[in-house]
Amino acid sequence: MIRVAAVGDIHLSPESAGALRPAFDTLGDCADLLLLAGDLTRHGTVEEARVVAREVAGLPVPVVAVLGNHDYQSDQQDEVTAVLEEVGVTVLEGRGTVLRIGGTKVGVAGTKGFGGGFAGRSGGEFGEPEMKAFIRYTRRCAEELAASLRTLREEDCAVRIALTHYSPVPDTLAGEPLEIYPFLGSYLLAEAVDGAGADLAVHGHAHMGSEHGMTGGGVRVRNVAQPVLGQAFAVYHLPVHTRPTSLAGGAASAGVR
Repeated sequence: MIRVAAVGDIHLSPESAGALRPAFDTLGDCADLLLLAGDLTRHGTVEEARVVAREVAGLPVPVVAVLGNHDYQSDQQDEVTAVLEEVGVTVLEGRGTVLRIGGTKVGVAGTKGFGGGFAGRSGGEFGEPEMKAFIRYTRRCAEELAASLRTLREEDCAVRIALTHYSPVPDTLAGEPLEIYPFLGSYLLAEAVDGAGADLAVHGHAHMGSEHGMTGGGVRVRNVAQPVLGQAFAVYHLPVHTRPTSLAGGAASAGVR
């Protein structure tokens, strides 16, 4: 069993320095890795990134992250990434990483993702160039997520996780105003997860959403935005497959709550 701790939307700043470290120090007792699902800072500054780095530096478990829209606010996303990587955080965007946990290969594929909406109420690549660019960016994120998950399957990962900031399904947005669903996620991310296969999909972004959801192909989805969780992180238990899942329909049961 692989124990996955996850949280997003922690929105740290100098004023909140040290707020999460006591809880994170307990991770060695309850988890095998920590996933950070974006919006780690308030305004995407290097100063705020250094606060995040101090919260997670030297933890007893590996830390894998994606950035969120807040982390892009100051156009310093590359610098924010560099600060986190300096303390050993693996920051993903359009790629995957393989962790060895107790002899088990655990693969995490990550992208920030983007909006666009969900089946029946989604944007399309039609009309103005701005609209086309919007959806093409979402599509590119989804395609890179799918390619990363497929690579992890080829690398014989016994557990595969999709890590995004934007949501792949509307289920975990329940509680948010319907009018903003298109800005909270995209069905293209779910298509990527279902097409390539995964054991769990983790995202943040929707502060007033719901924790539990599922893709059409049966992959469990968890919204780990901290305002949704109401705690420092959640832990999900994933069974270890003797053979990695190749189809979404073979996804493992995820979650302890």
